[in-house]
Amino acid sequence: MSGRVDRVGEGEGTGGTGRVDVVVVGGGPTGMMTAAELRLHGVGVVVLERDSEPTKIVRSLGLHARSIEVLDQRGLLEEFLARGRRYDVGGFFAGIRKPAPAGLDTAHGYVLGIPQPVTDALLTAHAAALGARIRRGSAVTGLSQDEDGVTVTLADGSLLRARYAVGCDGGRSTVRTLLGVGFPGEPSRADTLLGEVRLTAPPEEVAAVVAEVRKTQLRFGIGPSQDGAHRVVVPAAAVAVDRSVPPTLDELRQQLRAVAGSDFGAHAPRWLSRFGDGTRQAERYRVGRVLLAGDAAHVHPPIGGQGLNLGIQDAFNLGWKLAAEVAGWAPPGLLDTYESERHPVAAEVLENTRAQMQLMAPDPGARAVRRLVAELMDIDEVNRRLTEKITATGIRYDLGGGHALVGRRLKDMPLKQGGRVYALTRTGRGLLIDQTGGRLSAAGWAGRVDHAVDTSDELAARAALLRPDGHVVWAGDDQRELTGALSRWFGAPEPPAAQGRAQRASPARVAGSQ
Repeated sequence: MSGRVDRVGEGEGTGGTGRVDVVVVGGGPTGMMTAAELRLHGVGVVVLERDSEPTKIVRSLGLHARSIEVLDQRGLLEEFLARGRRYDVGGFFAGIRKPAPAGLDTAHGYVLGIPQPVTDALLTAHAAALGARIRRGSAVTGLSQDEDGVTVTLADGSLLRARYAVGCDGGRSTVRTLLGVGFPGEPSRADTLLGEVRLTAPPEEVAAVVAEVRKTQLRFGIGPSQDGAHRVVVPAAAVAVDRSVPPTLDELRQQLRAVAGSDFGAHAPRWLSRFGDGTRQAERYRVGRVLLAGDAAHVHPPIGGQGLNLGIQDAFNLGWKLAAEVAGWAPPGLLDTYESERHPVAAEVLENTRAQMQLMAPDPGARAVRRLVAELMDIDEVNRRLTEKITATGIRYDLGGGHALVGRRLKDMPLKQGGRVYALTRTGRGLLIDQTGGRLSAAGWAGRVDHAVDTSDELAARAALLRPDGHVVWAGDDQRELTGALSRWFGAPEPPAAQGRAQRASPARVAGSQ
């Protein structure tokens, strides 16, 4: 093997072995969230991003309830709220406008409108503040692994050695290709152009044309952006041979005239891009010491705005599990639960976006079905089910049954002694919420699980054990069952000396919960 071995991260979380713990390939929101979650547990991380500068393209416009919860669980939400705008939940399933269903199971029953470049910047700052090393202009061209680690080859010929690697490098993932992982599904059958441009047409003219065209063509839209520019979305004339090549202004104007009868004087583009409705999912999310997350693991039409959210949630599921593997305390099979839990979630997203694309087609049959679905959504339970699909609040991992809460993420709840549940999850450790008055114990896992002796009117269990990603793995009041759940998800108990150090350092206890 030739090339220069890059010692980035030497000694950082590795005991001075001269290699980094984890290489994350791809510096988008999934990659940065993965890096941040790993750093929260002291894992040495290098993020390799191909592009030298952050993209200006606004592919995503918002965050749904589950992603908002994730941000709250890590203390990031206030900064995001300051840079975004809250909108009512509703109208995201195939663009069918309905009010939010009653009793949506979240303390964050809104959509946060925030352009993707802002989300990217905030998550990058978060990862960097936690100590992730971010290298831009670092394209990966090769990857190999053995029983001890992974060797990543960069475009400049240098080599980087790591214990694990995570491919978060998008739908055309180099990591997935190098692994030889299949990516079955359907190719794009309908491309869409989008961009930010200036218009010379009067606003009232634009609004009138948009309202008329959208009666039959739901893939068309024009809306104000920033500084007088407009965001334009319009069907493309054909499927592009290479979707990485942006459309030209002439191409955009031609399609505006074809679809809307006017190009509205579009000029001065800030950026132009295109996307397709291809739907694919990786056959495997893990090959040895290399894992896939975000668009590297799944691609689908952007209908409902689920893609970026799905990637952030992949990272939230994976980060603590991979950190446990690196630290050496992961119980058998823990890392494999990343694929067994997240693969079905993405498969469901692919299914609902397929359905939404059919409902948004302009032909009479599709429009008839759309009217029927809109009528059914007047039934609150139907509306709730479809809203939960988009917001990801209805996810329940199959963790073997038991209490009704097991497998579900716990929404934020106020606690009687002051504070709230999500404020106790900032550490990235597990959390035992104990309403028995302290009869239960997690003492052998004090370095991995915080113990909050407190009560909430909203917690429908005597006690609940949460993983670092907020999903409930046990609920009840039986110590033997609790001990089994602690071992299943947090490994063997720590040695007594480590237990004492962890108890002294536990933020939950310092905060007054015990």
